[in-house]
Amino acid sequence: MKASSFCALLLAACLLGLTTATPSVSRPAPLPPPLSAPVAFDHSAFDKLLKKHVNEKGLVNYKAWKADQTAFNHYLDQLSKTPPAANWSKAEQMAYWLNAYNAFTIRLILDHYPVQSIKDIGAKIKIPFVTTPWAAKFFSIAGEKMSLDNIEHGILRKKFDDPRIHFALVCAALSCPRLRNEAYTAAKLDGQLEDQGRDFLNNPAKNKPGKAAAQLSKYFDWYKGDWTQNNLSVAKWVNKYATVKMDDNTKITYLDYNWNLNEQ
Repeated sequence: MKASSFCALLLAACLLGLTTATPSVSRPAPLPPPLSAPVAFDHSAFDKLLKKHVNEKGLVNYKAWKADQTAFNHYLDQLSKTPPAANWSKAEQMAYWLNAYNAFTIRLILDHYPVQSIKDIGAKIKIPFVTTPWAAKFFSIAGEKMSLDNIEHGILRKKFDDPRIHFALVCAALSCPRLRNEAYTAAKLDGQLEDQGRDFLNNPAKNKPGKAAAQLSKYFDWYKGDWTQNNLSVAKWVNKYATVKMDDNTKITYLDYNWNLNEQ
């Protein structure tokens, strides 16, 4: 075979190989699904207990809860060990402290149950200069002994400037706002607080707003400074949630507070 013919055949074979060979392509690994933002604190254990032991009216089955404390004690232990960090969002911090207040209030009731009223516990406290259950330092957060007053007045009212906390904190009395049968969470907090406001202001056992005269919860008297800050007023806060409106000239009186236990 002539050299020219051989070269022609070799070139044809090379060209055929180039057109028929399957290239080896290195495919990149698929990207992992995007991760959601980590939850600063998991309140799901408390959520399950509230759903189990609290009805839609906010009344608590303390007797059943007292016999079902393993998960509850673990949740309280986690609260004590995991205080809010500086990098938590405002909503995460508020949800933590609202749940902590309500959970440790339940702890206090269970520790003294059966009891007719949380105020009865005050007479049983034998600590110098401590006369109310809210002042008793009966739990710890990050190793610091704390009271319910510390959470409400020293943290929530002082730090967050949101009077709606008064719709969410529940001191185990019938005149308190409804205890939600779900935990507060950062993702739902604003909607939960708004719902608490509507429920509280439209419950005639707790508030009776009106245009000429209104009978309101003592919350609007006890915490008057909270409702009137930022150029607001009690009437404006009430009208935000109540179906019956009042004005700045409405005569306001306050309902007697029912301290009986919020028990089923």
